[in-house]
Formats: sequence, C-alpha cells, structure tokens
Amino acid sequence: MKTTIYDVKVMFGDCDPAGIVFFPNFSKWMDASSLDFFMQCGIPPWRELQKTTGIIGTPLLEIHTKFMRPATYGDLLHVHTCIETWNAKTFVQKHSVMKGDQLLCEGRETRAFCIHPEGGRLQAIPVPDFIKEKCS
Repeated sequence: MKTTIYDVKVMFGDCDPAGIVFFPNFSKWMDASSLDFFMQCGIPPWRELQKTTGIIGTPLLEIHTKFMRPATYGDLLHVHTCIETWNAKTFVQKHSVMKGDQLLCEGRETRAFCIHPEGGRLQAIPVPDFIKEKCS
C-alpha cells in the first residue's frame, strides 16, 4: 500500500484560546494531504487532468474522524495518507496524523473522481486504471 507524508507546522492561529488545535483544522490538513497524495504518486494537477481527461478532482462524499491526542502551536505534524480501498466509482483514503510516533488523529474520507459536463451536473466516473496503477 503506497503511503505519502504531508508535513504541517501548527501555527498559533490554528489553535483555540486554550492553545489546542481547533478540530476543523485536522480536516483541512487531511484534505490538503489527499491532493498531495495524488501529486506525489505522479498524477497531474487537477487543472491539467481536466484538460486531458475531463476529471475536475475528487470531491469529498463522506468523512469519519477520530481524535486521540491534542496538538498545539509549534508542533510539527505528519499526515500519512494511503488508499484504503478502491471501489467502482469511489475510493477511501486513510489519513493518520502523527506527532513523532504518537497518533493524534485518524480520518477516513470517501471520495469520487468526477467530471462536470458543460451545462450538466457533476458526475462520478469509474476510477481510471492509470490512477489506480500509479497510486497502489
């Protein structure tokens, strides 16, 4: 299973008045790590992919997050991301937010590769084989 690491330096503004990372920031970092995963696997940026395949990106369909330990400003976090499962038109990405060897947060996102036909609605498409090959 291919895993990438996305680094995050926690800033003062990421925290609540108690100095603890405000929980939605973990979702923001997991979302950034999702895109970074594909780029580290050699998938072109979404704007380029749209020109060649019509794929506009991977909208988020569902998210589950479990928090184990807090983080605070000055911490260096590492978001470990992998594809947990590939389905016909969706996939599940697993994110493990680490501080050193401590697991702080774990999240799973269900996403789909989508196109947006002119004048139409977003449509999920089958996961392209070339993406599975580069990302597995």
